Amino acid sequence: MPATTLDANTALVLIDLQKGITALPTFSPAADVVARSAELAAAFRERGLPVVLVNVTGGAPGRTQAAGGRGGELPADWAELVAEIGRQPGDITVTKQQWGAFHGTALDLELRRRGVTQIVLAGIATSIGVESTARAAHEHGYHVTIATDAVTDMDADAHRNSIEKIFPRLGELDSTKAVIELLG
Repeated sequence: MPATTLDANTALVLIDLQKGITALPTFSPAADVVARSAELAAAFRERGLPVVLVNVTGGAPGRTQAAGGRGGELPADWAELVAEIGRQPGDITVTKQQWGAFHGTALDLELRRRGVTQIVLAGIATSIGVESTARAAHEHGYHVTIATDAVTDMDADAHRNSIEKIFPRLGELDSTKAVIELLG
């Protein structure tokens, strides 16, 4: 029995597969996540299902205790989506200013206009952009599936926590191959 099922109106949402994020050190290779995400995107497009490409160009303004921030000037192409995704004219693009893809964007409106009831999520980073988007999708009433081999993180423990503890409470988990097979 598969770990997930897919609604007839399912969209693929790819999180932060952009030059600046994919260049960060991740515990499993970002190139593998990009390749699997490209497979998913091609399969969704082939079936006429929505593909949403999300990038981030800012950050929430609140104070945090964690050191960091991006610090300094970002390269001009930092927020550019990676070419391997094969962006198409019919893809929905969403630019966010914080971790999750719903807050402060038109993502929910774009999905509802298309009758979407479920999203499949992939991207970087598992515990940040992907998890924040999964939480909001769940709270908005969407069915959520995470393609677990198409996500990675800068921190292996944070990734594992999202996969093992958080995502099963927000939706269903499966592999890229299984999701593509379920698309039929």
